[in-house]
Amino acid sequence: MKVTVIGFWGAYPGNGSATSSYLIEKDGFTCLIDCGSGALSRIQMYKDVMEIDAVILSHYHNDHVADIGVLQYSWLVQNSINNTEKILPIYGHLEDKIGFEKLTHNFTEAIAYDPESVLVVGPFSFTFMKTEHPVPCYAMRITDGDKAMVYTADSSYTDNFISFSQDADLLITDCNFYEGQDGRKAGHMNSREGAEIAKHAGVKQLILSHHPHFGNRQDLLIQARNYFNGPVQLADEGLIWGK
Repeated sequence: MKVTVIGFWGAYPGNGSATSSYLIEKDGFTCLIDCGSGALSRIQMYKDVMEIDAVILSHYHNDHVADIGVLQYSWLVQNSINNTEKILPIYGHLEDKIGFEKLTHNFTEAIAYDPESVLVVGPFSFTFMKTEHPVPCYAMRITDGDKAMVYTADSSYTDNFISFSQDADLLITDCNFYEGQDGRKAGHMNSREGAEIAKHAGVKQLILSHHPHFGNRQDLLIQARNYFNGPVQLADEGLIWGK
């Protein structure tokens, strides 16, 4: 399993960057996890858009889905240019029907996942956990049968993440606030909370993502390392985990 960070900002993209978006690949199969603002421009640094085999969405806030529309246009244009009719499946939950219905376009098909069941897409199996966020949002545990990664998506702290993340090889966690700040009202975590999950779940590596637009982000890294002794990195575009 290979994971590439495409976008890592919360709320809106920094200059030349993107909000939440990750590529997950194995054996020639590529999943896009969330598709935030600026993601389509940045994805093309690493992958042809027509090589994306599936998209999985955690929720429908714009910083996670803003570029779905232009992704749909890219498939419309490329199918026209190449005289093809390829269909891109986009998986989302049904708790926001308006958001879900927008996933279907000329050459994209909305497919509902059941958060209570395992979703198998290509070589990957997804299990879901509802997070603590102002709108319905689902964390994902993704395995290829060998390695396992957990993506918290957007959430304030909940003990449920510890069992959900148990022994994962990689944890990508919401980190929208600095230690000592309370992100519960906004539905986000701080640097200490993400590190505490990693520590108690016994994960092998932690990546802090969904960054704030204030303060010195290197402090997030310093703070997290006070609570988790394993490898910790700040998400950054092009950061690759696995192979």
